[in-house]
Amino acid sequence: MKRTDYISWDQYFMGVASLSAMRSKDPQTQVGACIVNEEKRIIGIGYNGFPVGVEDDDFPWDKGETWLDSKYPYVVHAEPNAILNATVSLKNATLYVTLFPCNECAKLIIQSGIKELVFLEDKYHDRDSFVASRKMFDAAGVNMRQMTMLKVTIESA
Repeated sequence: MKRTDYISWDQYFMGVASLSAMRSKDPQTQVGACIVNEEKRIIGIGYNGFPVGVEDDDFPWDKGETWLDSKYPYVVHAEPNAILNATVSLKNATLYVTLFPCNECAKLIIQSGIKELVFLEDKYHDRDSFVASRKMFDAAGVNMRQMTMLKVTIESA
């Protein structure tokens, strides 16, 4: 008889997104993303970090006193990293992400053809850029749903 206590597809893919977030070097916010096609195959993974070729130690990781002295103009979010890492079409794909996307990421998600968004945290729900995300997702017909899951823990020996 087979096991019955295995994890669901949603838990599996959000687990992959959560594991990807653990690669982020951001000391405050680690975000991971996992894109899955209609056949339940992973087609893109990403996490938030600096662009390829930008040395992690040469730019700030904190909020800084000014915008240019902060991480914000330099960090690539997990969602665009996952989109850029994909090697096939994202049409009708599902994006699993550990934090609800900002408006800039929402535009890329919609433009790439992703039709479903599954997210864990929504801690910036009422900020304008996240309200804008919801408006765009609604207008573009992107299904949004929040899930909760067990914590993913990886320990090194």
